[in-house]
Amino acid sequence: MPDLDSLLEYNEIVRKKFGSETEGYLFYNKYAKGKGFSVRKSYCEWGNGHNERTLRKFVCSCEGFREEKELKREIKKRKPRNITRVGCPAKFVIAWDQNTGQWYVKDFIYEHNHPMAERDLACLLRSHRRISDEQKADIVAMQISGIRKHQIMNIMEMQYGGYDKVGFATRDLYNFCHRNKVETVAAGDAQTVISYLTECRRRDPDFFFDYKTDGKGHLKGLLWCDNQCRLDYAAFGDVIVFDSTYKTNRYNLPLVPFVGVNHHGGTVLFACGILSQETIESYVWILRTFSDAMVQKHPVSVITDGDLAMQRAIGLVWPNSSHRLCIWHIEQNIVRNLHDDGVKDDFRYFLYDCCSIEEIERKWLEFLDKHNVIDKESWLYKMYERRKIWCATYHADKCYLGLRSNQRSESLNSRLQVNLDHKMTLFELVEHFDHCLSRLRSNEANLDFEASNSLPCLEPDASIIEKEAAKSFTPRIFAKVQFSIKAAKKCFAREILDDYDAIKYIVGREDKGDREYHVECEICVDGGNLKGISCSCLKLQSLGTPCSHIFFVLGYRKERELPGCCVWKRWTRGAKSAFPPISKSTMYDYSDSLQRYHELRNISHTASFLASRSPEAYEWLKRVLHEEAAMILPNEGENGDKRYAPVLPQCMDVDSAESRNVLDPLHVPGRGAPKKKLKSVSNKKRSKVKCTLCKGEGHNR
Repeated sequence: MPDLDSLLEYNEIVRKKFGSETEGYLFYNKYAKGKGFSVRKSYCEWGNGHNERTLRKFVCSCEGFREEKELKREIKKRKPRNITRVGCPAKFVIAWDQNTGQWYVKDFIYEHNHPMAERDLACLLRSHRRISDEQKADIVAMQISGIRKHQIMNIMEMQYGGYDKVGFATRDLYNFCHRNKVETVAAGDAQTVISYLTECRRRDPDFFFDYKTDGKGHLKGLLWCDNQCRLDYAAFGDVIVFDSTYKTNRYNLPLVPFVGVNHHGGTVLFACGILSQETIESYVWILRTFSDAMVQKHPVSVITDGDLAMQRAIGLVWPNSSHRLCIWHIEQNIVRNLHDDGVKDDFRYFLYDCCSIEEIERKWLEFLDKHNVIDKESWLYKMYERRKIWCATYHADKCYLGLRSNQRSESLNSRLQVNLDHKMTLFELVEHFDHCLSRLRSNEANLDFEASNSLPCLEPDASIIEKEAAKSFTPRIFAKVQFSIKAAKKCFAREILDDYDAIKYIVGREDKGDREYHVECEICVDGGNLKGISCSCLKLQSLGTPCSHIFFVLGYRKERELPGCCVWKRWTRGAKSAFPPISKSTMYDYSDSLQRYHELRNISHTASFLASRSPEAYEWLKRVLHEEAAMILPNEGENGDKRYAPVLPQCMDVDSAESRNVLDPLHVPGRGAPKKKLKSVSNKKRSKVKCTLCKGEGHNR
């Protein structure tokens, strides 16, 4: 028997009028949440023209029963879901009155045949879970920033004050991210990427990208870089490190970033490429495309891994560039191929120690004879044939800026792989690459600020040369230079050879025994001033910073400033003074509506925090926001184009004949032969699986 409150509530509900079907649904759904059940849209009727609905029936989500064919189906690929429909009679029917133009309640049954959900669990019912548009925008922004989905859910719960106030569950978040991913690349993954890069080039004429396809139109290679990357290469493109990394996308295409070192000694990114095959032809294409992007400026030195195709491509495209193999990869091969500690130690001599070319060739012949290396197919003999691209002696006078491995490329790859996986689309790969590039530039901007607004703290008795170096070099590079300045105190002059226009100093060091270093000073004939300086240790030529022997000679000569040859512009505070400031990444280019949303959100955050300190201000701001929201909501549907991500990733309006003809790349098999299943040599029958629950055989629990 219903009580008086239920009758009054029933009487109030059946008298309700609604301006639209949506308004009626929102009312009943709100009522359902208070009671503890979920709502489902059911039967509807249409008018004569079948243009508009005239009746809509809303039911409890427990209405009806599961079909018998679903219960009796013998072959089921998936475990059946729990039964939730129990024939609940509750319903809410509204109809449209043609005379008044409003919707009225035609039928209402409030009785249920199942228990209601608790108040704190009602938020998990299906009709009460919804991700709002503003939440979708925040979710996409956090996902682009590299935050995992479960972490996004944790952030949302913290912001809203608990799982019951977020408005959706973890499953809804995962479903939305998947739908958004599918909708973004609905026109095709490769076509979406080409459209995105085309829009980037339209907005920035200096943006560069190029790609190639196979005979059937599948994407085979891609390389892109923005204007800032090209400017960075103009300033720091003397040494390049590049390597390929795997399992970063669903097609297993290798990602090839071109990496260098900036004036702070940090990682700088010049371009990024994607290849379908690691052949000589593919590497030649990507290197030539990279040269086209950089106005045919070739690097001085290149460091790569031991890939033969890459090595031969570098020889074809950049014949005048020094090429060195990564020491880390060679060390891995030493462990893998050499099992004698004596052979390892002798081999490492060629890897790290320097001597004359004649002496190293003689020692190689002695090494081959000592360890009886005669098999031309062995790893040792192959490394002997390739000795000129990895032996330390052959690269002692080459400029590598202190780099001996592709560690920077590997470090960047590992940073990329934090957010990349084998299920990722090419578009998501480009998106995460932009985010990683933005972080690198943010770090560089912070170091630039530090360099322009501070000077290193020196000792009171610091020399004039040290003070001059502190003003010239960036703080990070000066820390290395300062080490050489302090080490100069251990040096002493063994002999001085004076000539007409040059003076040679033979320098020794207390901690280096009888080893001698020849420092040659070039003197101006007219004034006797120092014109140039060099050292036999070749540190200045290879690292770009003066050695301790040079600093000793400068102090011995009582020079008051560093020679120009000792201060490479690439290491100075003004290394990029001729270029415009660091440009902002395109990942922050949002649509006008999202830009306004971010601005309003930031303002409202400030106002909300200030108003929360006072109960009166809190009530006033809450009332104002509710009133404004009520006025804006009826006009919400004027703009049906809703974009939750930056505008560039959503630029499906960019359409060109070339992008329409680009098909998704084919999946590339990984390196190495597939693992073979070993056959058993025994005729013994395998024991049957034994269940741990019932102890029966032939099945598990």
